[in-house]
Amino acid sequence: MTAWSSDDIARIAAADDLHIAPFRADGVTHGTLTWIWSVVVDRRLFVRAYNGPDSRWYKSAMSRHAGRITAAGSAFDVTFAAADPSLAEQIDAAYRTKYAGSPYLPPMVAPGPQAATVEITPRQAA
Repeated sequence: MTAWSSDDIARIAAADDLHIAPFRADGVTHGTLTWIWSVVVDRRLFVRAYNGPDSRWYKSAMSRHAGRITAAGSAFDVTFAAADPSLAEQIDAAYRTKYAGSPYLPPMVAPGPQAATVEITPRQAA
């Protein structure tokens, strides 16, 4: 697993503009960019599917394990993996902090989205 640079993860953590595009079935074409909430825990980037495991982008991310994100004014080729379930409470806390006051927060820390938590890491160049 490749780690984020200190500069990139700080910029991504401070931003609220992450868009995700897992590869389509051909493994080459990126899907449509979808805006999604993101949080950083211990310099690691996480996202959750609002509609849980049935979300289209989540299914693509978990089947293709790669794609692209745009965040903080930059595009990144990335890999996707299911998040470590032992981090669920820390990830919930990060969502509660970053998105406090939003009416969309309670569903994001509910069981459906929790089950669809994805860790995003930079993809190594081939």
